[in-house]
Amino acid sequence: MTGLLAEGLVARGLDVTLFATLDSETSAHLDGVCPHGYAEDPGMDGRVWEAMHVAHAFSRSAEFDLVHNHLDWLPLAFAEHCRVPLVTTIHGFSGPGILPAYARANSAYVSISDSDRADDLDYVATVHHGIDLAGLPFSPAGGPGLVAFGRVHPDKGTDAAIEIARLSGRPLTICGIVQDERYFMERVAPHVDGEQVTFLGSVGPKQRAEILGGSAALLHPISFDEPFGLSVVESMACGTPVVAYRRGSMPEVVDEGVTGFLVGNAAAAAQAIERIDTIDRAGCRARAEQRFGADRMVTDYLTVYRDIDLGRRGH
Repeated sequence: MTGLLAEGLVARGLDVTLFATLDSETSAHLDGVCPHGYAEDPGMDGRVWEAMHVAHAFSRSAEFDLVHNHLDWLPLAFAEHCRVPLVTTIHGFSGPGILPAYARANSAYVSISDSDRADDLDYVATVHHGIDLAGLPFSPAGGPGLVAFGRVHPDKGTDAAIEIARLSGRPLTICGIVQDERYFMERVAPHVDGEQVTFLGSVGPKQRAEILGGSAALLHPISFDEPFGLSVVESMACGTPVVAYRRGSMPEVVDEGVTGFLVGNAAAAAQAIERIDTIDRAGCRARAEQRFGADRMVTDYLTVYRDIDLGRRGH
């Protein structure tokens, strides 16, 4: 999201500096201290490099009109060192223990869905994520199979997706990193046979678009209140409707009968699959373009920036 936003702002003529790992590719000015992602290098301590990264960015903050934080709570702990207005997009809360950093910081907050807001914080806006539509071409035909796309974890309901596919009598393709190894071995792997259930692991952008576009529906049977759900809008962009559990942001993201169906359990999901052909795939794509294109996200953030600037100037 940060990369797409930076690209979009540069395209609108703004002078943007992206503070990121120094191997990042961007049309903005690139600055930072970390040579590459610390998750890729066991010799790097992420806590140390994140702190140095924040310190470096704030040391330059007086050079800008505004700083936009996408790095969770850590920059907020040092917000008093930011010399210009600070905007923080909250990409979900990892737990209540991080809330004091948000409550004490002098920052404007943006939520990524109305459903993912803390009661004690003031928000300036909700800005839904935007996606690169060019990288997700429309697939008019789809295919007979179902897909579950995302990390393999109880929160994402991978085992529920397997049950829904079984009830609907359709094959299922699972894509995503295994985030809970025990869950995968006990609840997912025993069902993987390469025919009824296929597991592909993590897939790249091109394969992602082919798999999503070549499916009849994306299954999203989450068991937590998900703040947004990128795979959901990516699927819609390909023309593939979504069958999701009615939790978290899903009622905001899925337009019932246009881009998918919202259900409460596996049996209801299987019944929705029986009606999936009633959704017009071209209409699904059109709604995704309208609501979730990166250009719309850029416009929304420009509105946030201008409102903050007007507030600072007292207009």
